[in-house]
Amino acid sequence: MRFADVTTLGVGGDIDDFVEVETNAELLAAVSQAQSAGLPILVLGGGSNLLVGDAGFDGRVIALRTRGIDVRISETPSGENRGTARVRIAAGESWDDIVAWSVENGFAGIEALSGIPGSVGAAPIQNIGAYGQEVSSVIIGVDVYDIVAGEVRYIPADELEFAYRDSVFKQGLEAIVLSVDFELADARATRLSQPIAFDQLAGALKVEMGAQVALADVREAVLQLRRSKGMVLDAQDPDTRSAGSFFVNPIVTEHFSRSLPADAPRFPVGEAAQDRVLEIGAHVPPLAGPGLVKLSAAWLIENAGIPRGFSLPGSRAAVSSKHTLALTNRGGASAEEIAGLARYVRSMVQSQFGILLQPEPVCIGIEL
Repeated sequence: MRFADVTTLGVGGDIDDFVEVETNAELLAAVSQAQSAGLPILVLGGGSNLLVGDAGFDGRVIALRTRGIDVRISETPSGENRGTARVRIAAGESWDDIVAWSVENGFAGIEALSGIPGSVGAAPIQNIGAYGQEVSSVIIGVDVYDIVAGEVRYIPADELEFAYRDSVFKQGLEAIVLSVDFELADARATRLSQPIAFDQLAGALKVEMGAQVALADVREAVLQLRRSKGMVLDAQDPDTRSAGSFFVNPIVTEHFSRSLPADAPRFPVGEAAQDRVLEIGAHVPPLAGPGLVKLSAAWLIENAGIPRGFSLPGSRAAVSSKHTLALTNRGGASAEEIAGLARYVRSMVQSQFGILLQPEPVCIGIEL
């Protein structure tokens, strides 16, 4: 077996030791066996956020196939369906299957995250987000197996250090997610979404920002938007043979953003500082730090001179024909060809704008 067979990019070398697990007990046993043998471990979910080198991985690959959904409803004192649903979901469940399940059952909070490939266990690691929703806003906590401590423990949301496409797992915590606890809005009575919080989605739905619409309509609109960008897996569409967005939208200071062309999209990060009124002679508290702005990586790539469909001479890797943020395998590409294209894109953006784009996929055995 090769990583090319189990990743959405379709690249990567041999897997010598491959184990599928369907229960947490099987997972812990597979980990223990690998540790006893001195083998490094790589846990594989949906394979949608992974770029592995052509040499493969010299260790044990554990494919997580655990399943399970446990729902507990908390209603308002009046008994109306305006409370919340606390849902514990096994890490091996398909993320998009869970979004579809939540919409069908009338639970709101992740409907705008439709169409994102991968597993539930990967969601808190990456802090996935799209179209105005971010998974960190609905996660209560996670059960993990702490590899260093050798124990199962629970980590509440306030200790997960969530940030834009970031979490404690990407900051050095060596742990395997076993299950994720979510708190979703109970919308069984109304079937209405959370308020729409993204301009493009509001436009697709033909509603004002902040409007609430049918959960099913939000899901379908998001899926249509993602399909138009080649971001919904489809065996018939070569643009979806990718890892989705290959680069993270960079966050810079507001001061730095002024150096960019006027038409560069800018999205303020966090709330703007409020005016303060102090009594004469009162202690003046420290001023807030520099304002931060999120930029569009796609805009930076396009305006660095890299169009959709771009490919290096002789390479089977190409920028998606639908969206410059995705790098695709046009058929038979190697991991090195994907990496070579990524390096070229990064160098062009850095040369033009002074910004070094960061990859979104996890890179194993390959350098960008």
